[in-house]
Amino acid sequence: MTGTPERTVIGHSTGEKVLLFGGLPLLGLVLGFFLPRFADWAAGRQWVPFQGPVRLISQWNGWWVVAICVAVGLIGGVVLAAMALDDTLKVTISSHSVDFSKNQKTVTVPRSKVSVAFLDGKEIVLQDATSRELAREKHDQLKSEAPNIAVAFRTHGYPWSDAGDPHASEFRRWIEDDPDLPPAANAVLKVRSKAFGDGDKGKADLRELRGELANLGITVKDRDKKQYWRAC
Repeated sequence: MTGTPERTVIGHSTGEKVLLFGGLPLLGLVLGFFLPRFADWAAGRQWVPFQGPVRLISQWNGWWVVAICVAVGLIGGVVLAAMALDDTLKVTISSHSVDFSKNQKTVTVPRSKVSVAFLDGKEIVLQDATSRELAREKHDQLKSEAPNIAVAFRTHGYPWSDAGDPHASEFRRWIEDDPDLPPAANAVLKVRSKAFGDGDKGKADLRELRGELANLGITVKDRDKKQYWRAC
């Protein structure tokens, strides 16, 4: 007899992991094997970039050169696969909590606090009974796989909204020094607006400052580097 699973994990499937940890190291191995041959051909052709390293490799001879390049390529493929896996959101859903894990960081939301769960575009959002957002995390599932997210939450007893955010109509686009916001919230939103172009550091700042806004009673979401807010 089949019952409810203890937990459901949303992230890279087994097939995708095999592709990552099989395909990328294999690609690195092949590139490493042919690198000395490419270096012999490219050395002296000024239009080929990185002439310094290319000439250095072309001057080396012996099987050990190929062996080193193959080993470096293989290790590089494994490292790239691990980085790709670590940069993918992993969602672990159980009847007790939801864990969002990415880049060696985990956010845990207890089941008892969740009043509704839904998708807002590519983001999984959890809200409590006061409409405060407990989590807003961008998932990496394909469009065809997105329905599995709703199935997973429902399987473990979470209230799921197919219609999306029950408070979507309350959001409004932020403008600088919005008179309907307290000065502290405007100040945080102003700092957030400057973080969109700062790469990984900017992403971390956007997340941290979203938490500060929540403490001020403001929920914010981002669309095309624009901020939309509502009171909660």
